Amino acid sequence: MAKREFPSRRAPIFSSIPDEKWNDWRWQLSRRLNSIEEIEQVFPLTESEKRALSASHLFRVDITPYFISLINPQDPDDPIRKQVIPTESELAIFSGMMSDSLSEDAHSPVPGLVHRYPDRALMLVTTQCASYCRYCTRSRIVGDPTAQFSRAEFEMQLDYLRNTPQVRDVILSGGDPLTLAPRLLEELIARIREIEHIEIIRIGSRVPVFLPMRITDQLTDMMAKYHPIWMNIHVNHPNEITQELALAADRLTRAGIPLGNQSVLLAGVNDCVHVQRQLVHDLVRIRVRPYYLYQCDLVAGAGHFRTPVSKGIEIIEGLRGHTSGYAIPTFVVDAPGGGGKIPLAPNYLLSQSEHKVILRNYEGYITTYQEPQTYQSHDEMTCSFCRNKRDETGQEGLFGLLSGQADTIVPENWHALHQRSQAIPTELFTPRTSVNVQQNPFDQMAAPEPNAVPWPRKHKKEGSHSPGRFHEN
Repeated sequence: MAKREFPSRRAPIFSSIPDEKWNDWRWQLSRRLNSIEEIEQVFPLTESEKRALSASHLFRVDITPYFISLINPQDPDDPIRKQVIPTESELAIFSGMMSDSLSEDAHSPVPGLVHRYPDRALMLVTTQCASYCRYCTRSRIVGDPTAQFSRAEFEMQLDYLRNTPQVRDVILSGGDPLTLAPRLLEELIARIREIEHIEIIRIGSRVPVFLPMRITDQLTDMMAKYHPIWMNIHVNHPNEITQELALAADRLTRAGIPLGNQSVLLAGVNDCVHVQRQLVHDLVRIRVRPYYLYQCDLVAGAGHFRTPVSKGIEIIEGLRGHTSGYAIPTFVVDAPGGGGKIPLAPNYLLSQSEHKVILRNYEGYITTYQEPQTYQSHDEMTCSFCRNKRDETGQEGLFGLLSGQADTIVPENWHALHQRSQAIPTELFTPRTSVNVQQNPFDQMAAPEPNAVPWPRKHKKEGSHSPGRFHEN
């Protein structure tokens, strides 16, 4: 089969725009489309799309001329169209819906910084994006054109990183860091790089996909001064991979920036094994390694994009063994309530005994692997790496059980609940507030089961702040 040629498209309404302007990222940002009248100059909208675009409390709509040009104007079910054009389904409340489904606010020790994992932290450095995904996990804080994190909040983030030596990896996100003014972006990167214990800087960005002309030689030359820098981009469908994105990826990789891709499993967009195969094949052609395939979060506005978790496992079943191992992403559920990413995969271990394990491959071939009759276990006492391991106090998890640091993991108040001879303290049961459907559904969680016992937020940092607390510039 011949290689698929990557397209380069421009909607007819933009055909008279000189290349010099079209390839100017500032021009693209200043000409974004967001109204019914503007979008219908490119293609006709459905009645559902028109009603959504006319609704109050709608999450921000802005689409670059470049990205809207990739939409097939004759196809109301175009996979790119679904990602950036709202429909009435976006306004519907669904079971389990949350405004902050990942509990990022609860893991925010200072405004705009999320510290969920032991050795890495997430810096939310802007509320702005080049275009806005309809399933955005941070729609509660992203998109207000008048709101931004203040200089004082940036300083608080940097101070926290300086004073938290277990953090070795910092991820810049938002919003999209590559929409920041070039001088501010470099200042942030440079000041993070000055912190001695920070080893890696990562950037999460969809700008190479929404606005590939932003990836200039000046930008890549700047980032190359602060290596090691890694970048994850966000491509969900093969139709998003164009000549322009391929050029942007080439510039980034030639500057020494390894690229990964984080995609979201979306109903009607990429919930197909064959779409996913084409996507990962095209990604590795442009030197982008598939990294994560996310189950769609329980975020307001995204209910119609959700698939069963089993669909993601089916897709991994259709990738593993059927294509190159380095082209297979890890399928994860980002746990509601702040549990972090939980990887899921088909089961290849069928059974085991003391002497053998029974395994199967992607074809259904079943085999046994003979365990060693003698094995001298690793000696932690003589291992310099074990003796100098990083501090993860309170977050050792199941590995802590395996390594003998603890025998059990006990939910908060578990012992009190199981003292059957005593009355259970009423304070252990915290009623949760149901949704008033007359209020804005984007500001609240859908009604839970009555009298549910919330799982304790053990990892909440002292003095936590919401990343959604902004200051005007």
